[in-house]
Amino acid sequence: MKLRRGYLVSAAYAWILFLAPVFMGVGSVAFAYDELVEKKVFEIPFYMTVGGCTVKTVRTGYETYGKLNQDGDNAILITPFFGGTSHAAGKYKSDDRFPGYWDGIIGAGRPLDTNRFFVISIDGLANPNIMDGITVTTGPASTDPDTGKRYGMTFPLITIRDLVNIEKTLIDYLGVKKIHTVMGASMGGMQAFEWAAAYPDRVERIIPVVGTAQTDAFAIGTLESWMAPIMLDPHWKGGDYYGKEAPIDGIKVSMKAVLMQTRHPDWADKMFDRKWATGDKDPAKSIGNLYAVQKFLDDASSDLAAKYDANHIIYQVRAIQLFSVGGKDSLAEGLKEIKAKVLLMPAKNDLLFPLAQSSELRDLLIKQGNQVDFFELDGPLGHLNGIIGISQASDRITRFLSN
Repeated sequence: MKLRRGYLVSAAYAWILFLAPVFMGVGSVAFAYDELVEKKVFEIPFYMTVGGCTVKTVRTGYETYGKLNQDGDNAILITPFFGGTSHAAGKYKSDDRFPGYWDGIIGAGRPLDTNRFFVISIDGLANPNIMDGITVTTGPASTDPDTGKRYGMTFPLITIRDLVNIEKTLIDYLGVKKIHTVMGASMGGMQAFEWAAAYPDRVERIIPVVGTAQTDAFAIGTLESWMAPIMLDPHWKGGDYYGKEAPIDGIKVSMKAVLMQTRHPDWADKMFDRKWATGDKDPAKSIGNLYAVQKFLDDASSDLAAKYDANHIIYQVRAIQLFSVGGKDSLAEGLKEIKAKVLLMPAKNDLLFPLAQSSELRDLLIKQGNQVDFFELDGPLGHLNGIIGISQASDRITRFLSN
């Protein structure tokens, strides 16, 4: 076990920096966890992927809040969303600008009450944030011990089950016997479903937030715009760019797609309308004159591109595209493996994983006998309401965790 610490703004909150005028105005975020936290590092000598490939020396960062009880059954596992890290609550040092992304619901007396629960969050495999100075992950940018060179695209493809299996290895190491709840947003919600299907006797409850149990064809196609710009960047070179100029332009275009497709038109209209980026520079007069929303996309995508690895983006996007709960092509068959109580938390105006998908999941789970609760997140941010607007569900989460 080794400890690594860093103090750059996390990519999750890099997104939020650009949203402050919107989300602060509606009072959707409250900062609660007032203790300093540390990034810890978990390492295993090797891991065999679902596809049968072995990766040596797998490392992941993680954070914990609260204490594990003697029975080892009070753990809440927070699984990472795409672009998210283990930094779910608190600050690394007192003068950090922002705390973890779900700080408003983690802490003493909060829904994820650290006087009662042992909360674990994880960076996981192929996390894109490898240049932020904080995130610890193994993926294409890691060095292959057999060659002494970066893996690049020789790194084996990963699945959501692989992310879950690494998480299981960590919680076993920490002494967790049974998981009280697995909770995650978006890709993290997929991991919550997969946890319940893969290890039904270890998981009592799951809270998939703006997540889905199967990536449908429309989402698979949408996600193509997250990785195609990277692969079209001449600096990508088939993933062999380490030690050379990285495909930054491709990452920026990719992030522009992510930034727009994980939000809702209401957000853009309320924050920007048709305002110009610069008051005296009419977009009708020159192609270089931008609207305010274009300037936002330029700034935010540049910030994210400085922290992200291109190949890691591609690998996590493919894992999302591949996902179907339990590894079954049939959604209904995959859900049959799940015994856990379920709190589904879709966003009303989610364009990436629409509300109707969660409604279908609710009906299928109820039909097979699962206890299911349902809460619709509101707000102008669409899919991102699951991260930035989570505090509105505080009471429902508290009740569900006590049931």
